Amino acid sequence: MTNRSRPPDDHNHDHDHDHDHNHNHNHDHDHDHDASDGPATDFESGTAVQLSVPEMDCPSCAGKVQNSVQKLDAVESVDPQVTTGTLTVTYDPDGASAEDVAERVEKAGYTVESGVGETTEKFTVPDMDCPSCAGKVENALDTIDGVATYQTQPTTGKVVVTYDQSRVTADEITRAIEDAGYEVIDTTASAESAGGVAETESVWRSTRAKKTWVSGGFAALGLLFEFLLANLNPTLLAAPVTFTLADVLFLVAVAVGGQEIARNGYYSLRNRNLDIDLLMTIAISGAILVSLVFGEGLYMEAATLAVLFSVAELLERYSMDKARNSLQELMDLSPDEATVKRGGEEVTVPVDDVRVGDTVVVKPGEKIPMDGEVTAGESAVNQAPITGESVPVDKMEGDEVYAGTINEEGYLEVQVTSEAGDNTLSRIVEMVEDAQANKTEREQFVERFAGYYTPIVVAFAVLVTISTPYMLGVAWEQSIVYGLTLLVLACPCAFVISTPVSVVSGITSAAKNGVLIKGGSYLEAMGEVDALAVDKTGTLTKGELAVTDVVALNGNGEDDVLRCARGLESRSEHPIGEAIVERATEKDIGKRSIAEFESITGKGVRADLDGETHYAGKPGFFEELGFDLTHVHAVTDGGVVTQTSQGLCERNDCLDLLEDTIPDLQSEGKTVILVGTEDVLEGVIAVADEIRPEAKSAVARLHDLGVERVVMLTGDNERTARAIAEEVGVDEFRAELLPDEKVESIRELDETYGGVAMVGDGVNDAPALATASVGIAMGAAGTDTALETADIALMSDDLSRLPYLYELSHDANSVIRQNIWVSLGAKALLALAVPFGLVPIWAAVLIGDAGMTLGVTGNAMRLSRISPDEN
Repeated sequence: MTNRSRPPDDHNHDHDHDHDHNHNHNHDHDHDHDASDGPATDFESGTAVQLSVPEMDCPSCAGKVQNSVQKLDAVESVDPQVTTGTLTVTYDPDGASAEDVAERVEKAGYTVESGVGETTEKFTVPDMDCPSCAGKVENALDTIDGVATYQTQPTTGKVVVTYDQSRVTADEITRAIEDAGYEVIDTTASAESAGGVAETESVWRSTRAKKTWVSGGFAALGLLFEFLLANLNPTLLAAPVTFTLADVLFLVAVAVGGQEIARNGYYSLRNRNLDIDLLMTIAISGAILVSLVFGEGLYMEAATLAVLFSVAELLERYSMDKARNSLQELMDLSPDEATVKRGGEEVTVPVDDVRVGDTVVVKPGEKIPMDGEVTAGESAVNQAPITGESVPVDKMEGDEVYAGTINEEGYLEVQVTSEAGDNTLSRIVEMVEDAQANKTEREQFVERFAGYYTPIVVAFAVLVTISTPYMLGVAWEQSIVYGLTLLVLACPCAFVISTPVSVVSGITSAAKNGVLIKGGSYLEAMGEVDALAVDKTGTLTKGELAVTDVVALNGNGEDDVLRCARGLESRSEHPIGEAIVERATEKDIGKRSIAEFESITGKGVRADLDGETHYAGKPGFFEELGFDLTHVHAVTDGGVVTQTSQGLCERNDCLDLLEDTIPDLQSEGKTVILVGTEDVLEGVIAVADEIRPEAKSAVARLHDLGVERVVMLTGDNERTARAIAEEVGVDEFRAELLPDEKVESIRELDETYGGVAMVGDGVNDAPALATASVGIAMGAAGTDTALETADIALMSDDLSRLPYLYELSHDANSVIRQNIWVSLGAKALLALAVPFGLVPIWAAVLIGDAGMTLGVTGNAMRLSRISPDEN
């Protein structure tokens, strides 16, 4: 896949256009227009790109965008315009591209819609299923005035083009693609149908397949006459006759099976693209020409090439369809129809006709068709398709549900909150599809290498053809066959496609398990980091306070303490008060009559409960009230009596709260609240942000997989941070950090370990996430911001997805390396063996082309078998 940016034409300037295939084009345009005609304009000092960033609507926003973009070394100036929502950046084109600038803007948390005056459309081109095909389409797009950027995606059969509507139309782009030899079956810029992959008929029932089978039949008959019937030598089938009939049958096989090859070769030649179609056309034509010129019958070789290459193309298409199907499975998660309540009746309509505010009915066993909020009913919903959670989640009125999830048992009515093209599943599919534009370093290397590989092998073919008759005493006709065989091996398709199919397999596998990876480079980087920084609140912990301990004092029971605390905190809006009320409600502890409520800022609360004044607050608050916290009495089963406490009086159920109980609880990272009247201390309640149950095992698993250092970053106090760190098992913790200090910690870890991943909530930790090599957001299913800004998003709040992500990324890197070097090594060995007559031309097609393509695709598909460890 290629992602390429092209600066617009400036009056009387020659522009060098560089894209990932290292093709340099000099286009001399003579069009007068303003700088605003396109997203980029050449300046003496560099290239300027102007982007539309509508969410950048305040000075603070502009500052964040500017700081993020300035991290690119090649950037010379950044000019954010808040009033217009546009950003103009001047940069050195040798060190950065428009895509790099846009990526930095998005890293800052802002969406880049397009260059000013531009639109982006997706063109469905199902027959574009290999790098060679993509190259022809790219060459065609290079000739169109007004195209700003394009991405060709062979793995999805899509071409994404950003263009200036005032200078070119979608119809003109469609015609250019079709002039390159590829049919465009759909064009869309609408959100409703932006996702998905190219769907076509089965490759084995296609017209190309039918022609291949017929061609193969004629070739088989030719072989029958050539080798079997000629030996029988009857009068009617004398040897000259059988050989002639065989040659005719071979030529018919070439005419039938070679139609598509010759057609594609013609388009390649017209577009000056030295690809496999042109090379095969030359090889087949060369075999026939040698037969005519030298009288050496190579018609069988020509037919063999036509048939086997057609079979190889079908196998390659089949392999690519397997990769595409993994994406299509994501799209198929959402039903096509929904049952909607309209006019007092339930009607079934296509999901595209359902609007925000409509109420859809979901019966047991049905898939939920739209994102929305439950307005009636209760059920358990299987959210695995979106979040990867293995256990169904209980849903009731007010809860959020997602399209593509499954209603397990109950009846639900859901008020729609987003339309079909804008729901969580659609955004996931589109992001997975678009992730191919973000290439790994290895993919970029392979594409650069491919630009040299083909010319080198073609030159080697010419050299072998000319030299072997003199050096090895080979007949000229045989040396030409050697040259034609090398032309077959000159196609780099197998190792060029080896990386993108691995990336697609890895990213789609992750999406099915609740992990959204925004690009191949992040998949690659995640597998290579040796350090992982983890935010505490909301990541290692649940981010919600809960009551953990109740110590009853002076003859009260735990329920008495909670009943008193519930009454005091029922009017409080503090999270601690909410946690106490929630625990009392869970235990079905009733309320007490409350009056004269007063909140004492920073200390606690006071109120009359059933006519008696009560207090709840920090230990210091109760010391101010005159309580002796060093000598209180616990009930028989309340708390732990320490040696220090036993000496306070003759009873051995005394506690020194200041010496033992409170410090012990605080050392565990808990916040302590005391409850009592004006005269008697009734109890101690401890609350804490609970550690996620899978946190410890996730950290241990990361260590097992090879992560050298896991560091917890938090703004919380050191005592709480230490307690959490020791419980979870991280290697290091850094407490009481401000946001900019978290960023500095990330930089330090990056310098020390050569790469660091950061896990946070995707909102509050945006600066640190943007600074890390890989930013990972937790619980992103219901958070648009996290989906947009993070490099990788964990759709659920399940930390077990972290070791899964690391293992998948590590294995993906291994698969990519295997695919590149095995395919390249196999082609090199075959090429070196050709001059010695060890590689027949059919082997070059079946092994060097089809075999390698099938091999790398099958190896890449192994990534889909990696799954998270279930707790």
